[in-house]
Amino acid sequence: MAEHMPHLDRTVLNTYMAIPQGNRIQAEYIWIGGSGQDLRSKTMTLESLPKHVSELRIWNFDGSSTGQAPGHDSEVLLKPVSIFQDPFRGAPNILVMCECYEPGKNGGEMTPIPSNTRASAFERFEKKKDEVPWFGLEQE
Repeated sequence: MAEHMPHLDRTVLNTYMAIPQGNRIQAEYIWIGGSGQDLRSKTMTLESLPKHVSELRIWNFDGSSTGQAPGHDSEVLLKPVSIFQDPFRGAPNILVMCECYEPGKNGGEMTPIPSNTRASAFERFEKKKDEVPWFGLEQE
């Protein structure tokens, strides 16, 4: 498929990448989509670079468009869990890895959506801090 694509002129990209953004930071919130195999993202402009992930706000999106919530109750919350330097936009911009939650009902706690397996893994790892988990890939 790539062989059918016209050659892209990098000068166009470079022109847009060179637009001054002043002191503002572009924070690209990234999460796993409804299929469990796709990535989604959206960008928030910040006035300053956060020193810790806890300084980032919880954001939301319409989960019905990603298959992560029903249409009648579609708000899904993005909870930041990690920050990385953005290798695409360059410093000082950041990538914000997020996990997805349902809003708390009637002032209750947020709850992980069913596809948020990171939350349950984190909970289990916290209970066994004295053990060292092993991860591996099975080749078949």
